[in-house]
Amino acid sequence: MLLLLLLCGALGCGADQAAPLTLVMLQRTRVSKGSSIFWGNASLDGQLSHLLDGHNVTQVLPLEPPDAWARRQQDVTNYLLYFSQLVKLFSKERPINYTQSLSCHLGCQLFPNGTAHSFYEVTLNGTAFLSFHVPSATWERRWPGRDAVAAFAELELMKYPKTTQDLQHFLNTTCVDILRAQSAGTGKQSSRSHTLLVLGLILGTFALLGMAVGIFLCTGGSC
Repeated sequence: MLLLLLLCGALGCGADQAAPLTLVMLQRTRVSKGSSIFWGNASLDGQLSHLLDGHNVTQVLPLEPPDAWARRQQDVTNYLLYFSQLVKLFSKERPINYTQSLSCHLGCQLFPNGTAHSFYEVTLNGTAFLSFHVPSATWERRWPGRDAVAAFAELELMKYPKTTQDLQHFLNTTCVDILRAQSAGTGKQSSRSHTLLVLGLILGTFALLGMAVGIFLCTGGSC
């Protein structure tokens, strides 16, 4: 709830406005001495739906049958293990003696008048780093300093459809459509879509984490 209140404040929500429906995810990664630690959560209209802790993602709301959910849990675990192995490999080749923290905050809102707003924000070591401008499918630098690292990350993200056009469609269309179904009272009919959406958000952030390996290399050496 605190996260939603902060988000509303950042967007300039007025006290007299009806609260929008919101789907939001916060995912964090810390890399230190070749080890990766993951944690985060997802919420649907203020209700916790999923938790990410280490290499495990837990379904808090029963949005998908146990058998189907178990398969998706394994997919996420496999991806996290793969990323951790990459970090270890790169750390051996170019050690970094300090901690790097990457945080991804993303989701969408549907307002009572039918308008929608989607967002994707990235911070590095607690400082605004990048944001995704959904209407134009472009990444924008937010970091006030160390321009070479921010420029490197922006260039890498703009290279791939997965982190440009695909992400734009996901945030601007898929995410908002799920909220529209929820608003219309048809959320139970699309519970499978809810789960796919949240896991899509989780895996979408890992596309950024793959790019983060490049950030760590760039920070530890030369871009």
